[in-house]
Amino acid sequence: MLEKRLTLSNDTTLPLLGLGTWQMPPGEVTYQAVRDALATGYRHIDTAEGYQNEEGVGRAIKDSKIPREDLFVTTKLESHIKTYQGALDAFDASLKALDMPYVDLFLIHAPWPWSDIGSNHDAGNIEAWKALETIYHSGKAKAIGVSNFSPRDIDNILSVAQVVPHANQIGLFVGNPQHETVEYCEEKGIQIIAYSPLAIGYALKDPLVVKMAKKYGVTPAQLLIRYTLERGAASLPKSTHQHRMEENAAVDFRIDKADMAELNRYENDPRQFN
Repeated sequence: MLEKRLTLSNDTTLPLLGLGTWQMPPGEVTYQAVRDALATGYRHIDTAEGYQNEEGVGRAIKDSKIPREDLFVTTKLESHIKTYQGALDAFDASLKALDMPYVDLFLIHAPWPWSDIGSNHDAGNIEAWKALETIYHSGKAKAIGVSNFSPRDIDNILSVAQVVPHANQIGLFVGNPQHETVEYCEEKGIQIIAYSPLAIGYALKDPLVVKMAKKYGVTPAQLLIRYTLERGAASLPKSTHQHRMEENAAVDFRIDKADMAELNRYENDPRQFN
C-alpha cells in the first residue's frame, strides 16, 4: 500500500498513504516519528507551519538520505495569514524551516483563523490563493491546494483563480462523511486528502467500527483508514509508534458496498465517540 499513488490534476503523483504530524511535539518526537515512518516505507509526510514541527520533519528527511525526489512533502500556510505578501513570506519561512528547495504540496490551512472559526475571509482567501499561484508557477511547490474548505469557500477562490486547487485536505472519517464536499471536489477534479482518519482516536472504540473491524479480521484503525481510501481519498494516519505505522499501512483489503453504505450513513460528532 505504501507504494501506491494517486495522480493529481496536474499529473503530480501523491502517495495514497502518508504520515500526519498534527499534534506531534516539535523537536525529537517529530524527528524520530518521521525517521521511523520513512524506515517503514512511508514516502508522504504532512506538516504545517502551525504545527511548529517543520524543522523536525525536514531534519529527519535530510538524515534519512532518501532522495528528495522520492518523497512527497506537504506543508500549510497558517490559517490567519490572509494577505498576498504575508503568504509569500510564510512560505519562504516554511522552506527555511524544512531546509528544502521546494515542497510537493502547499495548502491554505483553513478559510478562517482557528481563533475565529466560521468568520468570513473571502477577500483574504483570494489574496492568499494568488500568492499560492505565484509560488506554484515558480516551481517551489509542485502542487497547491486548500484545507478545511467548503464548496462555498472553494467557489470564492475559483471566481478569480488561474489554477484550480489540486487538493483539499479535510477531516474525513467514519461519523463525519463530508458527502457534499467530497462530491463537489470530485466534480472539480480536486483530490481529497483525509486528515485524522481515526477521528483523533475517538472512533477506535465506536461500537459500529469495532463490530465491522471484527467482521473483516482487521483492527479498528485499519478499518477506519480503509474507509477513507474507499471514499477515493488519500489518507494521513498519525502515530509516533513504528509498529502502529506498520499496522496502519496494512490496509490492502476491501469493504463491501453494503458495509460502505452503512458507514456512509453513519454520522456522529467526534466528541461523542467513546
